[in-house]
Amino acid sequence: MTAADPPLPGHAIRHGRLPGVALAIAAATSVLCGCGASEARLDGARQAATAFEEAIGRAEYAAACALLAPQTRQQLEQDATRPCGPALAGEELPAAGTVRETQVYGRQALLHLEGDTLFLSQFDDGWRIVAAGCQPEKADLPYRCSLKGG
Repeated sequence: MTAADPPLPGHAIRHGRLPGVALAIAAATSVLCGCGASEARLDGARQAATAFEEAIGRAEYAAACALLAPQTRQQLEQDATRPCGPALAGEELPAAGTVRETQVYGRQALLHLEGDTLFLSQFDDGWRIVAAGCQPEKADLPYRCSLKGG
């Protein structure tokens, strides 16, 4: 749906709710769709998530910041009123552990790790973390994320 399209019958549009709705839709799609992705795309998302988690684990925050989506990095810096590295160090993200499940749909990915859930988007230069520190509120929908873009 675009801004010019009318809302679907019975569906109101609330301003400021799109990011949460997008995460809910992505999660619902991942649960219900059963769609597949090439092994290369799955591996790309896994590698980005693993590199991000390893950088956090080693306190290499500049490397972790380089793996954030631009809007996520911008929101983090704005919220913390400091550069990405020190801001990310103060986030206290959960220790994620190994990847348990990877789901890729188009240019979006949802990764369930042992201790965290990550949302990623594919950019021209590779996969980037859109949200981390995500926990389901109820029955896997929607997710509340401590690190996310605006």
